[in-house]
Amino acid sequence: MKRLILTITFFIQVCCHVLFAEQIVREFRFGGTKKNQTVISLREAQAYKDKQGYGFEFSTEQDVRINSKNKSLFSEKPFYFSVRVPEGNYKITITYQGLNDKPYRSTVRSESRRLQIENQEVLPNKSFDRTFIVHIKDPKIASGETVALKKPRELQKLDWDNKLTLEFQQTNCISTIRIESVSNVPTVFLAGNSTVVNQEDEPWASWGQMIPRFFDTGVAIANHAESGLALSSFLSSKRLEKILSVAKPGDYLFIEFGHNDQKEKGENAGAYKGYSDRLRYFVREFRAKGGLPVILTSTARRAFDEQGKLLQTLGDFPDAARKVAAELQVPLIDLNQKTSLFYEALGVEQSKRAFVHYPAHTFPNQENDLADNTHFNPYGAYEIAKMVLTGIKENNLKIADHIVDFQGFDPQQPDDFKTWYWPPSLINSVIKPDGN
Repeated sequence: MKRLILTITFFIQVCCHVLFAEQIVREFRFGGTKKNQTVISLREAQAYKDKQGYGFEFSTEQDVRINSKNKSLFSEKPFYFSVRVPEGNYKITITYQGLNDKPYRSTVRSESRRLQIENQEVLPNKSFDRTFIVHIKDPKIASGETVALKKPRELQKLDWDNKLTLEFQQTNCISTIRIESVSNVPTVFLAGNSTVVNQEDEPWASWGQMIPRFFDTGVAIANHAESGLALSSFLSSKRLEKILSVAKPGDYLFIEFGHNDQKEKGENAGAYKGYSDRLRYFVREFRAKGGLPVILTSTARRAFDEQGKLLQTLGDFPDAARKVAAELQVPLIDLNQKTSLFYEALGVEQSKRAFVHYPAHTFPNQENDLADNTHFNPYGAYEIAKMVLTGIKENNLKIADHIVDFQGFDPQQPDDFKTWYWPPSLINSVIKPDGN
């Protein structure tokens, strides 16, 4: 009898795990009539309404046509579609339909411009599914505390609202969008500053919002980085506490700081003092959750002397990160070294192509020239994401098994920026990031 009870209990646990590991949340079919608890058929493009919990955002419903005959959504303009969901990881499945007469290409981003599908070709009369994982977070912490979000910046970001938002670019002919909650994939939490954060506005971008594109549905990326933060302010704003409250054994924490830590004052300030102590604290606390911390040295700034030699402006901070990683036997991704090689390969003038260097009026609301030697544009962010992927493979991290469409990257032989294509997002206020 005892053995029977144990067997039944085990069976129930397994069933519950399967049930909740990939529980269907919503499925949207375009042009049909069926509607139930999980399937919603849309015969016309509707603006998002809180009451119904789904719809098109930013008035883009006017750029979408839903064809009841072909049971598909079609648009050749950017549009946003949102669904209200709770915090967690979600598998998104998009079913593409080919057109009758010509191929087309689609790009899909999630939340605050996280790249998910890049320039996907859809051939005539061909239908297929593309899937990816999106992490949704909220500022609530299990202890009853909340993350101290920056006002008004973070309060306005798609990353922190109560919706899952998909941004569609180029041409799209879609029959279904399917959303499933998943709990059985490792989550890679990102802790950092503006070189890591999901930048909301063109033309800024960071490697943290490019890297989701290179993982299959076996990994979720949860970007908790924010502009202007040091290790100390990441702690004081309860961001590490938030991560620890939702992290599970087998998850990862990628830690990249240094730019703003340079600015700290006081007796304990400095690379080998407070900065190193806090790095050790991050590592210790995340390991206590059964997680795997990874330390990244800070991306180098673009700074050349009169002879065209790259200057290192981060002082002892990259060295301190290397030493802590070695001391605690933590995997290290040396972005400072890799980005330095990248800038040197491009040269003094061409390296501007990886940063926010644009003449006035290149973007809407941009009245002045932009000459930012710390923050990256989408091309630069994409290249640095490849450096992070290289570091993951070099360290033989298990998540490397889930990397897709990536054969390796040499920062001394970067991709040609002339062939880089990034359709700009509609949300664009051209506001300078709040610090590094």
